[in-house]
Amino acid sequence: MQIRKFPAASLLAQARAAYRAGGVIAYATESCFGLGCDPLNARALRRVIALKGRPNHKGLIVVAASLEQLAPLIRPLSAAERATVMRYWPGPYTFLIPASPRVLPLLRGRHQKIAVRVTAHRETASLCHALGPLVSTSANLAGQKSLRTAAACQRTFGDVVLTLPGRVGQRRKPSTIIDLESGRVLR
Repeated sequence: MQIRKFPAASLLAQARAAYRAGGVIAYATESCFGLGCDPLNARALRRVIALKGRPNHKGLIVVAASLEQLAPLIRPLSAAERATVMRYWPGPYTFLIPASPRVLPLLRGRHQKIAVRVTAHRETASLCHALGPLVSTSANLAGQKSLRTAAACQRTFGDVVLTLPGRVGQRRKPSTIIDLESGRVLR
């Protein structure tokens, strides 16, 4: 799909259609472009993993506009756990939280926890408000540099991915990953 200037409603309609049909969307995030899809759609997850050439056992991050959007994917949080994540969210912090039973193994990989983040990036948050939570893995082939422009995504993934125009945030590093139960920083 070519990157063109669409009216906002047209772009949103295309993104919504791709999300519902198990398609993959490239979109701007805090530090790079991300590849995203419906985190509950196995076909979409397989597409993201295949596009990146990523091993199935690693799992994927899910980004959302609010903690409420993540509720179906994680086990319920205690009041203390909720207070902890809300000190960091919205922001560039990904937490590993025990996954709900409905989370597909393709999403969590070989782990019993799922990596989730409430984004502070306005464009990503708006997209999540419109579509729902999104897989958020860097737009690149496994082992290669993360892509930072829509044009680079278009060159790399072509028509297989719906590439949305957008501006990457100021962050140069990927999100910090914290295990909620232990408090250990993993990245």
